[in-house]
Amino acid sequence: MTAPSTFGLSSEARNLHWLLTNLVEEVPGIQSVAVVSSDGLLLLSSDPGRNAEAREARNDRPTGPRGSSADLATIVSGIGSLTVGAARLMEFGGVKHTMVAMDEGSLFVMSISDGSLLGVHGSADCDMSVVAYHMALFVGRAGHVLTPELRSELRQSLEAESAGSTR
Repeated sequence: MTAPSTFGLSSEARNLHWLLTNLVEEVPGIQSVAVVSSDGLLLLSSDPGRNAEAREARNDRPTGPRGSSADLATIVSGIGSLTVGAARLMEFGGVKHTMVAMDEGSLFVMSISDGSLLGVHGSADCDMSVVAYHMALFVGRAGHVLTPELRSELRQSLEAESAGSTR
């Protein structure tokens, strides 16, 4: 995992980065993680530095959706929107989490707060219950600090990081 720079960030933002890094490093089978705002913008990612050129240099197969945290954020946002719409249509209340098991991997989406979502791409052999448990721990620890101000700070940090990497 490429750790993003947390220099200059608030203690809350650094804590969220630490929680995300811990989630990826401590839970077997997690490939990538994205925190997405209610409007679909990537706020925090486990792999901001991963890109196609790095994979090609290693002759690796992509380990995430197209190997990109932006792609994972798009998928998480779309699934989140779809499930929220389904829950409203069915009048079943709010969506807590969604799990998609595929032949080659798994996708987990969990609500954090104010429409923000935590998305995890897991390997085919990950233990889905362990991943879901640790996601719930992350949400419990992160949900109350993910304020509009912190979401704005995280978004600006990602934009500054991506602008710096394109130079």
